[in-house]
Amino acid sequence: MNLLSPAISSLARMRMWRIEAWKENPFDVQRDVLQNLVTAAQYTEFGRKYNFSQLSTIRDFKQAIPIQEYDDLKHYIHRMMNGEQNVLWNTPIYWFAKSSGTTSDKSKYIPVSDESLQDCHYKAAKDVLTLYYNNNPNSELLTGKGLIIGGSHTINPMNEEAQYGDLSAVLLQNSPFWGNWFKTPDLDIALMDEWESKIEKLAITTSKENVTSISGVPTWTLVLFKRILEITGKKCMADVWPCLELYLHGGVSFTPYKKQFEKLIGKDIHYLEMYNASEGFFAASETPDDDGMLLFLDYGIFMEFMPVSEYGKKDPQTIGLQNVELGKNYALVISTNGGLWRYLVGDTIQFTCLSPFKIKVSGRLKQYINAFGEELMVDNTDKAIAIACEKTKATLVDYTVAPLHFSETTNGAHEWLIEFEKEPDDLNQFTIELDGALININSDYEAKRYKNIALRLPIINKLQKGIFTEWLRSKGKLGGQHKIPRLSNERIFLEEILVLNKSTFVNH
Repeated sequence: MNLLSPAISSLARMRMWRIEAWKENPFDVQRDVLQNLVTAAQYTEFGRKYNFSQLSTIRDFKQAIPIQEYDDLKHYIHRMMNGEQNVLWNTPIYWFAKSSGTTSDKSKYIPVSDESLQDCHYKAAKDVLTLYYNNNPNSELLTGKGLIIGGSHTINPMNEEAQYGDLSAVLLQNSPFWGNWFKTPDLDIALMDEWESKIEKLAITTSKENVTSISGVPTWTLVLFKRILEITGKKCMADVWPCLELYLHGGVSFTPYKKQFEKLIGKDIHYLEMYNASEGFFAASETPDDDGMLLFLDYGIFMEFMPVSEYGKKDPQTIGLQNVELGKNYALVISTNGGLWRYLVGDTIQFTCLSPFKIKVSGRLKQYINAFGEELMVDNTDKAIAIACEKTKATLVDYTVAPLHFSETTNGAHEWLIEFEKEPDDLNQFTIELDGALININSDYEAKRYKNIALRLPIINKLQKGIFTEWLRSKGKLGGQHKIPRLSNERIFLEEILVLNKSTFVNH
């Protein structure tokens, strides 16, 4: 063991008492968070408009302010980007996290205050380490480098003071100088926006480092692994980075990719999930085998939970932590120390534990299929395709699904576009396994599949390798935080990808 390890482990675990404090008093902590947010912002333009100075209870707050989506706040944010201050938040905001979302061609710009950097993103990142060291006191994580496979945009100046970039770029640009001692690659590579060149430079430089942890979206991490193994001639990543012990993932479900990671890494390591978005750091796994992530309650974010059935109503209702139930889908609504107020994030979550509060991300409000009353969520399809891959010895790059509606001669179906890394030997058997898994996972899907009355067997289309990457490139979304929309009630994305697949595309 490295002589520094016990000292680092001891320092990291000194923060545990803070975590235990909010775990034991979740309701009081969240009430205090909201009070602090409202007090801080009472003299902003938004605070004056909604009489923050007169709000004394959570009920008052919810009655005064309607649920906000990005379009509702966009005009405020654009003014802030042009230099106005004290609009949504009471301290100067000079940074904006650029997020294209999953399905929109237009970018969103999320304000990032110094408070949201220090008291949310960085504080939560430290506490992820605290939880990890608390469970792994002999870890040598911080005796090596953490590889960060960040976002795809450079930091772009908008005026003399304000700048924007992917969240990962904003976090890297604002991290303390000593943080670079524990990170790889250098900023000039980490902030590159041309991804094919970036992967090449990442592979060349990081293969020579002592990497002990990795954080990044699974798809791009796999691309990097394969390129490093090509360059080095090694059989597995454990031969390149023998001290690798942790992979931190988020953004998409890890379930369909875990088998590939285990094979490419070539040894047992820890896998931890984080729920870290441009809007804030919401949750992270306490232990690798947790069924759910610990909800982070004392990080400058007040949380409400909107039953999915409320979405689209004129006055949607939300509930607090006291009233949530296990296994139900809720849309996350947040108020933050970056100036987002009753903001609908767009993700759906389910609670897996109520003491302490733990969640899993079940999908997106606009990424589900309910064309036939089947209420299919991304969480369902991720699990089902992982089961089908395991049973047929297939491995996956990515997938997307959309409904195929009734015609005069056929009933409905789900049409899948799948890019395989390793194709199943028998695609018909794969289809049967996928369908069977969905039937076992989702009772509404099972009911609609009964005797093929509403839904027939899924239709599976194998894509040429590289098609999803090419589609992302065509949308200007090639990069670390951009993701394939896995489920949609509409066929727009699916039809575009099908056309691309039929073209004379040559893999790059």
